[in-house]
Amino acid sequence: SFYSQFNCIISGLDNVEARRWLNATICGLVQFDDDGDPDPSTIIPFVDGGSEGFSGQARVILPRITSCFECSLSMFPPQQSFPLCTIAETPRRPEHCIAYASVLLWSKEHPDKKLDTDSPEDMQWVYERAKERADKYNISGVTYMNTMGVVKNIIPAVASTNAIIAAACVNEVVKLLTFCSQSLNTYMMYRGAGTFTGVDSHTFVYEQKEDCPVCTTTVRKMVLKRTETLNELIQKLIDGDLRLKSPSITTGSGLTLYMQKPPALEKATRPNLDKTLSSLIESGEELTVTDPIMEHINLTLSVQFA
Repeated sequence: SFYSQFNCIISGLDNVEARRWLNATICGLVQFDDDGDPDPSTIIPFVDGGSEGFSGQARVILPRITSCFECSLSMFPPQQSFPLCTIAETPRRPEHCIAYASVLLWSKEHPDKKLDTDSPEDMQWVYERAKERADKYNISGVTYMNTMGVVKNIIPAVASTNAIIAAACVNEVVKLLTFCSQSLNTYMMYRGAGTFTGVDSHTFVYEQKEDCPVCTTTVRKMVLKRTETLNELIQKLIDGDLRLKSPSITTGSGLTLYMQKPPALEKATRPNLDKTLSSLIESGEELTVTDPIMEHINLTLSVQFA
């Protein structure tokens, strides 16, 4: 109800997961007529912008009409993590040394205190310990800014880039609200420090993904072995291209196979996790998947047994 009161929504969020949630929420507001077509009066244009150093992007999303943020999820790889054995035994990169100081060394020397990533004193301690480890292994590149980037996943902001992207987003909102000019179709990329091109910008149409779980109603098909368990299916939904967080699953007939919340329902459905899918559903049966990252969207999944 909060978002539905606006004529247009402009976003400048600082992480992928928040963008996914907002994108799914706005797409979930779209209603359909008797013919299955989107009701134009329920479509709220969504303008999204972001920057990364000297580069940035602005895009216009017309929910259920154009491609949405979820369609381009593959452009944003999951946050990188490092094997614990590499961090502890064979560091090769500055990031390994920083992770060692913030994950292993901090808990060892401060067992009763959680690392406060907003504390300059704590971050200075991590930087100094990481620098010492890097010097020991002849690794260069550990700086205070790099330490902040690894620990807090911070990407340096450049004021000029932010100003250009903000102006591009506002320009699109003005066009959408006043119809004074053709709006962006659908993506603008800005590069402020290209190796060969210098400063340049270009636009292109980002095509809608045919099986996007958010902006299309396509039933996703998965082929699984009869011996695979419900827990293995959930893990594939988390680790695969859908990149869900904590999926809950019900059958098309309304039978709850597994529900993450509330705790009582999670406990009641937990025994199903170790059961084979073939003992819970029939081949070709459709499942409804919900997830916090797509809170207002239900994903329909058809499971076929190999």
